[in-house]
Amino acid sequence: MQCPQKVRHFLGAFFMDKKKRHSFEFKLACVKQMDEHYRSAKSLGEELGITYSLLETWYSIYKHHGSAGLLPRKGKRIFSPTFKLSVLRAIREESLSLKEARVRFDLSSDAHIINWQKRLDEFGPAGLEPRTKGRRPMTKKANQQIKRKVRKSNKPLSREEELLQENEYLRAENALLKKLQALAQEENKRKP
Repeated sequence: MQCPQKVRHFLGAFFMDKKKRHSFEFKLACVKQMDEHYRSAKSLGEELGITYSLLETWYSIYKHHGSAGLLPRKGKRIFSPTFKLSVLRAIREESLSLKEARVRFDLSSDAHIINWQKRLDEFGPAGLEPRTKGRRPMTKKANQQIKRKVRKSNKPLSREEELLQENEYLRAENALLKKLQALAQEENKRKP
């Protein structure tokens, strides 16, 4: 006995992968079955246990881009600000739905378009520029505090240079211990 689609969908959220991947061959077979046998996405979806909206999306991608549109994407795509603006302009001028725009411009998700619109509303056209990711580089001042003197030669150190190096090490160790002691005192003050 097969459980109803609503139950499968509900349980799928807990027990299945978050995003189930379907093969190119499977997608193509579904689309061709809808095309050749005039089957509705709803009836085929119920038979296969897939949401009809997903089947409709595959079908519209197939109609617009051919079988190549159903191939899995490789790598992350980066969109230029002019492309993003053209998508948003087409939606506004031609009254396209998110799904229609996604299919026409071969986008993987409606979320791209929604995020672009939010960024355009909030920051203007500059908000569509690619954003840098990761941690910002350290400032010059912070870099100077961390950098140590680099030895220029492999010759053995003189006694004076050894003492200077040891002195530098002991100062750094002393500063670290002072900071740890201050943190420990602060922590003790917080505890009742």
